[in-house]
Amino acid sequence: MNITNLIRIALTALQRNKLRAFLTMLGVIIGVASVIVMLAIGEGSKQSIKEQISSMGSNMLFVQPGSDQRGGVRQDFSQSKTLTLVDLQALQKNATYLSDISPQVNGSGQVIYSSKNWPTSVYGVSPAFLNIRKLSINSGSMFTDKDVASAAKVAVIGQTIVENLFGNENPIGKTIRFNKIPFRVIGVLDEKGQNTFGQDQDDIILAPYTTVQKRIQAATHLQSITASAQSEEVAEAAVEQVETILRASHKLKDSDDNNFTVRSQQELISTFSSTSEMMTVLLVAIASISLVIGGIGIMNIMYVSVTERTREIGLRMAVGGRGKDILLQFLLEAILISITGGVLGVVLGLSSTFVVSSYLSWPVVITANSIIISFTVCAITGIFFGWYPARKASAADPIVALRYE
Repeated sequence: MNITNLIRIALTALQRNKLRAFLTMLGVIIGVASVIVMLAIGEGSKQSIKEQISSMGSNMLFVQPGSDQRGGVRQDFSQSKTLTLVDLQALQKNATYLSDISPQVNGSGQVIYSSKNWPTSVYGVSPAFLNIRKLSINSGSMFTDKDVASAAKVAVIGQTIVENLFGNENPIGKTIRFNKIPFRVIGVLDEKGQNTFGQDQDDIILAPYTTVQKRIQAATHLQSITASAQSEEVAEAAVEQVETILRASHKLKDSDDNNFTVRSQQELISTFSSTSEMMTVLLVAIASISLVIGGIGIMNIMYVSVTERTREIGLRMAVGGRGKDILLQFLLEAILISITGGVLGVVLGLSSTFVVSSYLSWPVVITANSIIISFTVCAITGIFFGWYPARKASAADPIVALRYE
């Protein structure tokens, strides 16, 4: 019997039991749709992370002192004070791969204006911080190197600070107080919104790092150094150069471990992308359980179908039907159920992805691979779970089958 006739017979058998066939497909439909949606969300999250981290400066480097904890072991407190102005000057003088360098010291507290107050953080930086973080001034101006040298009490504030302290009032020239220290507002930053980690990038106050060191921190060490490589291509070389310069500045021996950490923005992107990929694999694995359940449903229904059509099987074999024809007929029915469920699952998955993107505003990216993989898995599911019932049908004894009631 040729394949065309077998397909026609399989379609006729499915049409006789439309509702049962649809209910059998349901597990496959839900499984395929779930896999497509999960892959779209995972890929969208990965792309969103890359874009948002890159928006902060794709060439950024971060230099931090030795962490308080390493491998679960608490480090000496002095490890958090290993960055100084001497290190900053060494980098400014010798780091040829860096285009901009800014020290950073932070402080948290309440900022007050008139009768209003707001909990926030002040970042002590240099004017180069704007270029490194790709920030821009909306109104007013950035403080200058002269302000840094004189430890001037001036500040540039983000839009969240403006909204909570000033409302519709122009903040330029007004004086705010941070932990009782007065700062004159000389500039307002353009709005940036939330970053990948849900942090409000507009809830920020920038001030000269010398002012924050003397007035707020009462310290001489730096909490971190932020820099920008000349290009993405030299970012890794810049990391190695910074390590070499700081090891020399700290007078570390070849056998000594670094008492600082240097990371590039590309390293951060890679780390978070790997985490996102792991989460995507986990979600897809969970969603794939529906495909397994759907496959078990196909096997169950095919067993029922074989049992119901035992006399038909016996009759076909009695008039010359071969075992492989019977095998192929029932296998085709299982594959048709699986593939039809796969097509409907793809439609449902694409529709669900559109709903997730439109109404939940989640970043999603649909890739051709997700559809191809889901569809391929459907075909494999039909063959795998349909094979044994079909094999049972093809091995039936025609005499016994004809006597079956």
